[in-house]
Amino acid sequence: MHKVKTILKKEWSEVFLNRLVLFSVAFLPLILVAIPLITLLFVGGIEGDSLNATNEFGINEAYCQGLNETDCLQIYMLDLFALLFMILPISIPVTIAAYSIVGEKASRSLEPLLATPITVPELLIGKILAASIPAVLATWLAYLLYVVGVALILSTGAYLRLLDPLWLVAIFVVGPLLTLLSVCTAIMISSRATDPRVAEQLSAVVVLPIILLIVGQSAGLIIIDRTLVLLAAGALILIDAILVYLAVKLFQREQILTRWK
Repeated sequence: MHKVKTILKKEWSEVFLNRLVLFSVAFLPLILVAIPLITLLFVGGIEGDSLNATNEFGINEAYCQGLNETDCLQIYMLDLFALLFMILPISIPVTIAAYSIVGEKASRSLEPLLATPITVPELLIGKILAASIPAVLATWLAYLLYVVGVALILSTGAYLRLLDPLWLVAIFVVGPLLTLLSVCTAIMISSRATDPRVAEQLSAVVVLPIILLIVGQSAGLIIIDRTLVLLAAGALILIDAILVYLAVKLFQREQILTRWK
């Protein structure tokens, strides 16, 4: 555990000197909080009883059962914007994790690290935690700010939708699982890549499924419900276990050093 803490402190002391990392951890969550709240300022003022006005937004009829037009539109927007917070646990750690190996190789700081008696699992656990903890905390804090902001903007009580178990499980359970998936993928790519920028670009591909969900939700093709979220959580647990195993197996310290020299 002492070695893992040492790796954790070392990673944070290096990566947070990178302006791109600071932007991802600090400003990206703030942007994803500000955009929905500004939009909801206008949506909160929409009133009416005609379902035709709601249909102009392409809302699936399942959202409107038992709701008036205003509540339906607000809940639809809340769900759509809540999905944005599923991007944070994927996008934030990618830069940190992708840089963690290939970046150290480029700066010539990897060889001394690999020459120490630290084991591969200890090394990777430290790097995984270094990339995951800031991403998870930033996501949780951003979501809490979003809930508070929505409560101040919407007076109808629609903000309670964000406290539904659906989104609590999505943000506080599925979110960290997505972070682990993103970090393990980035580490595997970083251990094989030779350029930090290439590693970051390739690792960013993992955000595509979330973008497709957002597009599908906005187009009315997909409805995010509790069943889908629970299935996603179960699938991610299995996928993450496989990725952690593969990350350890693919990280071969001798081959990495000889390949990059």
